Amino acid sequence: MKRTLYFKFLLAYLLFGIFGFVVVATFVYTMTYERFRRDKAETLYQVATQIANTYAADLYNSETSLEAVHSQVVALSKYMDGASVWIVNPSGRLVLDSSRVIEPGEEIMIQGFDPTVTGSTYYTTGNFWGWFKWDMLSVFAPITANFKVQAYVIIHYPIADIQNTANEFLNISYLMLIVLFLLSLIILIFFTELVYVPLRKITTATEQYAAGNMGYEFSVESEDEMGYLAASLSYMAGEIARQEDDQKKFIANVSHDFRSPLTSIRGYLVAMQDGTIPEEMHGKYLGIVINETDRLTKLTNELLTLNNLNTRGMLLDRTDFDINQVIRNVAESFGGTCLDKNIGIELVLTDEKMLVNADISKIQQVLYNLVDNAIKFSHKGGSVKIETTEKHSKVFVSVKDTGIGIPKEDQKLIFDRFYKSDLSRGKDKKGTGLGLAIVKEIVKAHEENINVISTEGVGTEFIFSLAKAKAMDEVDE
Repeated sequence: MKRTLYFKFLLAYLLFGIFGFVVVATFVYTMTYERFRRDKAETLYQVATQIANTYAADLYNSETSLEAVHSQVVALSKYMDGASVWIVNPSGRLVLDSSRVIEPGEEIMIQGFDPTVTGSTYYTTGNFWGWFKWDMLSVFAPITANFKVQAYVIIHYPIADIQNTANEFLNISYLMLIVLFLLSLIILIFFTELVYVPLRKITTATEQYAAGNMGYEFSVESEDEMGYLAASLSYMAGEIARQEDDQKKFIANVSHDFRSPLTSIRGYLVAMQDGTIPEEMHGKYLGIVINETDRLTKLTNELLTLNNLNTRGMLLDRTDFDINQVIRNVAESFGGTCLDKNIGIELVLTDEKMLVNADISKIQQVLYNLVDNAIKFSHKGGSVKIETTEKHSKVFVSVKDTGIGIPKEDQKLIFDRFYKSDLSRGKDKKGTGLGLAIVKEIVKAHEENINVISTEGVGTEFIFSLAKAKAMDEVDE
């Protein structure tokens, strides 16, 4: 049987109630009874001492009669809720009893009477040497006359009455415990509504997500940690679902981009093998096959590069270097391509030397991909402008072309993997759709930003930022 958190909490609640009643019934009753017994004994002892020092002392000093003392003791007995007041000689002979009149000549002896039975206290409990059928609280107060103990005033009070008083107090304790137990239900209700129900929703959602149902929806209307946990879990599920969709798109795009050149390669090779393509044409089609294999090689390399570019795990070898010199080197590497397409590259660089702090090899790759795209999508006779500007301890690098431009609806998607706009598909035959995704990941790894400004039919401009080297600030100062 699966024991839920709610079951455990409910069990703890019931155990609290049970142990509460056990504690009240044992410890509380015992402590209450002992306290009432001591208080009653102290009260009776004060009365007994008062009788011993007044009426009884006068009796043994022959200053009053036994009948007068008896009437006084009877009145006091009524005042003490019917407690019995005795006067007993040290030998055990009963001299006076408030509950009856002892006739002259009548001798009543208490067998085994021992006034030292109280020990260090002034009272004892029991049936008083078998004199009573039930337990009594018996309080002793000595009567002294002529510097000698003449007798004892003994007041008897039923233990049952003390127990009844303790039981009444115990009933009050039970009632208070019941009220406390019922009030504690509020805690149980709050726990149920504020903790268990939301937690159960979260648990159910987790089970659904674990089973692969990332579309499962739930809500917890709470602004505390439970609500935050639910929102985080829901967000996590959405991110996982999005990643799964991206993964499916990624696999589909990879499969498509691999299948197309492989199909072409196989088709041309089979055609050459079975003679469909004559031998004198083999050179031409072998060139096409080589181009397709180059395309596959480029796609594979870019996939490996993109797989290693994790913004949290990417290791950057940051150094201070001259971004202007890197731009010049990249521009020179495209000299032949620009000559073939009659495209000019214009460099507008701030200062002769502009130091930035970044990973030089990865920034070279960013510039190479951006310039490659700019040349690829520019018209013959067009131009590519590379510019650097400095602002607020940042260096901004701009790569601007006069090409076909990017439609407005595509500009938010161009950094996605394998994405190609409809306008670029006809011109980008060898493109993999991964170049800008790689650029985006590298810039993000540097904790910088890249933006695009494009007008369809006019051209496109990419602008990314880099941290200016601290050495530049020292030079400016």
